[in-house]
This record gives sequence, C-alpha cells and structure tokens, in this order.
Amino acid sequence: MDQIPAIAGVFAYLSLLTIGGGMAAFPEMKVLVIETHRWLTYPQLIHIYSVGQMSPGPNMMMVATIGERVAGIPGALVAAFAFFVPTGILTLAVGGLWKRLEQWPWRASIQKGLAPVAIGLAVAGLITFGRTAVTGWVTVAVALIVFAGAMRTRLNPALLILGGALVGAVALR
Repeated sequence: MDQIPAIAGVFAYLSLLTIGGGMAAFPEMKVLVIETHRWLTYPQLIHIYSVGQMSPGPNMMMVATIGERVAGIPGALVAAFAFFVPTGILTLAVGGLWKRLEQWPWRASIQKGLAPVAIGLAVAGLITFGRTAVTGWVTVAVALIVFAGAMRTRLNPALLILGGALVGAVALR
C-alpha cells in the first residue's frame, strides 16, 4: 500500500505522454517501471504489454495489471484511474478549446506539426518494445508476416494474434 502514491504519480505522468497512442508512453514507462521503481523486469513488462494487445478494450489497460502486481487491487484501480483520467480531462478541455478556435489561422499549422510528433513518439515506443520482443529469425519472420497481413489484407487482427501465439507455442518453447 505504500506504493500507491508512486503508482498514481507514475501513471498520471505517463498519461500525459500518450500523444499518438499508448505506445508513445512505452519508452518512459520502461524507464519508470523497470529502472526507477523496479516494479517489473523487462520481460514481464513485454509480456504484460503483449497480453494487453490481445485484450478487448484499450490496450493500455495493461497499466491496471502493473498496478495490481505492485499493490494488489487498490494498485490496479489507482493505476487505471491515474492513467486514463488526466488524459480524458485534457482531451475534453483541448477539444472544447479547439472547437472554439475553428477559424484561428494557426490551427491547421498546429495540427500539421503535431501529426509527426505523434508518429515519432509511437515509433520510439515501437522500437523500445521491439528490441526485446524481436529476438531471432522466428520473431522477425512473425513480425514481418503480421505487419504484411495487417497492411495488405482485411484479416481480423485476432487471427494474426492467434497465429503468432501458435508459432510461439510451436517454434519458441
């Protein structure tokens, strides 16, 4: 229970880094969760993130799992609340302001400038995640096949996940 304030602080801070999606916060999450607080190991974080990708709903619900590992059910609740509420409030406030500034001449320029920032943050998260998740020729092949399948087909992502799990069960045990 003594970790509850730290959980709240870490996930409220990470919440504000999610421009471009939850993956944008992944590099800083790795630093805070693994190196600073030592709540998890890197393989544990990768596992939790991977399971979060398979779960229905927002993939960043994984923060509740981290909170639960650190401080039980109260930790899970605090982590989820701290991660989603600040961003939700910020989104409501900025959305309202953005609507009022519809005719503002700088609006289009700001939007054009933020798009590459979001992409850059997401790619940084992807690279941080990939350094541990892609470890050999089998995982490289799975990553490339899933990428191609997602980009070139209308295949249900659940099938790609299931296929990756099957390859993992057979080739990576």
